[in-house]
Amino acid sequence: MDAELEKYCILHSDEEPEILRKLNRDGHVNLLKPRMMSGHFQGRVLAMLSKMIAPRRILEIGTFAGYSALCFAEGLTEDGLIYTLDVNDEIEEFATRYFEQSVYKDKIKFIIADVEQWLPTVDEVFDLVFIDGNKRHYDRYYEAVLPRVRKGGFILADNTLWDGKVLEPIQKNDTQTQGIIMFNEMIAQDNRVEKVILPLRDGLTLIRKK
Repeated sequence: MDAELEKYCILHSDEEPEILRKLNRDGHVNLLKPRMMSGHFQGRVLAMLSKMIAPRRILEIGTFAGYSALCFAEGLTEDGLIYTLDVNDEIEEFATRYFEQSVYKDKIKFIIADVEQWLPTVDEVFDLVFIDGNKRHYDRYYEAVLPRVRKGGFILADNTLWDGKVLEPIQKNDTQTQGIIMFNEMIAQDNRVEKVILPLRDGLTLIRKK
């Protein structure tokens, strides 16, 4: 999306909650690759989707700074929980600091673990799953979580347009772009789900389990 058009959308959308403004500023100063955070515009979209779905159980694959987890938590039911997983323990202190400041702190379960190893250890069915981890493994994450998503539940996958690289010749050593393209093609052919890609920031795929 054009930068000026995105700015217009932000000006005519809800304000960023104060804790997310603080997190955003802190992340841009202290984190490598702060662009990986959802940010104001996409964050308000994620929060709105969560409120529309009203999930009781959310699974997030790829916590990073914790921005998107806090957005999703806004739509949880009163007895809801979000499990947010990351394999990088170096971001644990940063994300935990903001989770602890949040009104949703008792609803957020932050876990340093690989989702494929963690899933068999919990007895949960999810209303909403957000895939935002290693782009090389999107297909594996999807196949792992789909059986644990309720009928009519949703999977959201981030970065599925990958800065437009999905339209460019694939470089042999660019395994992340290869992973995104493979995932997109797999989802497009999967009759178990309904799907649509939104050109939001870096691409957001909405998937509904039939």
